[in-house]
Amino acid sequence: MSTSELNTTAKELLSIRSMIAELEAEAEALTDKIKAVMAAVEEKGVKFQVGFNRRFDHNFAAIRKAYDAGKIGEAHILKITSRDPEPPNPAYIKVSGGIFLDMTIHDFDMACFLTNSDVEELYVNSAVLVDPAIGEQGDVDTAIITMKMANGALAVIDNSRRAAYGYDQRAELFGSKGMVATSNDTLSSAVISDENGVTGEKPLFFFLERYMASFSEEMRQFVDACENNTEVPVGIHAGMQSVKIGLAAKKSVAEHRPVKLSEIQ
Repeated sequence: MSTSELNTTAKELLSIRSMIAELEAEAEALTDKIKAVMAAVEEKGVKFQVGFNRRFDHNFAAIRKAYDAGKIGEAHILKITSRDPEPPNPAYIKVSGGIFLDMTIHDFDMACFLTNSDVEELYVNSAVLVDPAIGEQGDVDTAIITMKMANGALAVIDNSRRAAYGYDQRAELFGSKGMVATSNDTLSSAVISDENGVTGEKPLFFFLERYMASFSEEMRQFVDACENNTEVPVGIHAGMQSVKIGLAAKKSVAEHRPVKLSEIQ
């Protein structure tokens, strides 16, 4: 890309940012702010990719590849385990939107990606079991989310803000013909067996260590879409859907009931 093309692109980006800022100023709900972004992107005709990097992770991509190839048949049950190695500073909760919008949102996207379907309805059981200070901020730190997908599959996500053994990122998709599952990544696959027992390595510490390769692949595919004028792999619809699922989860906790995604506008 030439210097003049870069300057033109930079001016376009500034124009889009200005337009989004004006639209967001008029919006109150989070979904309205996203719609403002969608309007700006559509009007300017630019490439916009949502940063759901886990779609580009080698493990999760392998699950989707097996599903697309028909190796497990129709999707029946999806299980996602997502547990952080340590809780965030409670002050972070004030600005993050809470567990469902700063942490589980990636798992919501994974549920949609791995089943190739949107969420139709969900119910949340949650608690404050890790850090009372998180509860004092009006949030939870432990949750189990059950979901009914639009294609009929059932999905379960379990979350915790603290797993003593490290960053726990696993998934299993069960179907009419079989099952595909992934385990955690570790620094090595070495297993030590001695008189004290059999031990292996802990999972990689956190998201930077665990997902660094996916960040690179995410960027590579976005640049490729820009250079070849093709569709980006993760469009803004995916971002909107996961935010709606997150808001539905918060509503389920607040009202102690199942919530349909159609209730979230």
